[in-house]
Amino acid sequence: MNRENELLTLYWKNNQLYILDQRYLPQKIEYRVCLSYSDVVDSICEMSVRGAPAIGISAGFGVALAAREALDKGYNKDQMITYLNKAADKLFQSRPTAVNLYWALDRMKNWLNTHVKESPKQIAEGLTREAKIILEEDLENNRQIGKNGALLIPPRATVLTHCNAGALATGGYGTALGVIRAAIENGSEVHVFVDETRPLLQGARLTAVELVQEKIPATLITDNCAGSLMAQGKIDLIIVGADRIAGNGDTANKIGTYSLAVLASYHDIPFYVAAPLSTIDLSISSGDEIIVEERHRKEVTHFNERCIAPEGIEVCNPAFDVTPARLIKAIITERGLVYKPDREKLNNLFQKV
Repeated sequence: MNRENELLTLYWKNNQLYILDQRYLPQKIEYRVCLSYSDVVDSICEMSVRGAPAIGISAGFGVALAAREALDKGYNKDQMITYLNKAADKLFQSRPTAVNLYWALDRMKNWLNTHVKESPKQIAEGLTREAKIILEEDLENNRQIGKNGALLIPPRATVLTHCNAGALATGGYGTALGVIRAAIENGSEVHVFVDETRPLLQGARLTAVELVQEKIPATLITDNCAGSLMAQGKIDLIIVGADRIAGNGDTANKIGTYSLAVLASYHDIPFYVAAPLSTIDLSISSGDEIIVEERHRKEVTHFNERCIAPEGIEVCNPAFDVTPARLIKAIITERGLVYKPDREKLNNLFQKV
């Protein structure tokens, strides 16, 4: 597949972070220039950047920007560390569900704690290197997820996706879409059915863009069309991404994922989750402990800034739902496949060398 003109989710240049502003896709390609950690916080909160891995990578670079801000302000080491902790706290609060955000911030803090004796300049340079490594590792992990998951896709298959778990949600290549890409690279003939994914249409605006760009056969459908296609035998398997996976395998993903899992179970269709280890949160025992973000009512009542609902109507707009582990046939990670996920199996993933 030709990926020379692939959109970059984000990149670092001249000590600045450039984030593809996904709010404007597919109509306009515009990069948001982040000069400070506050710019990164705004980009995450406003969903210029979204997708759990991409949010985590952005947060890592946010800490790197904070270090350079402190350096430019002439802060001594103690002042810099105070400023970095403040930045990390603000980034931590930007979105509550995607665990990759906290994972990346913990990693940056751990680097700082082990290099605290270095000079402010060395700290700033080291945090920048660490953020770049997080980006590089994410791309490598996604490619390995793709290789592992490609084994699940038959030579000819129709795959249903939900939301966007492609290159635009990660450092590149993607998780759920990475599996599809790898299967096609292995010679499989794949046709993708793309859920539009209301209310922000990440399937229609983002996943569809990636598939059209790479000339992967795809059909865009409304969210409420999926069950009908399953009943007609037109869906062979479903692959989605994840924002947080609890210790028992319960998985939080974009709202509507749980409905697909229930439908898949009823129609005996394999339902897979593709995610890196950084999305697995062993500190919580089940999906009941996952905080589900409630988004602004305007995302539902308005479309392209035009009101489409009556004034005063109450709105329920959770960004995610939780799919019980019992509905997931396997979780696809960079360290292999976890069939019928549970706490013991997920724990074992972290023991592998």
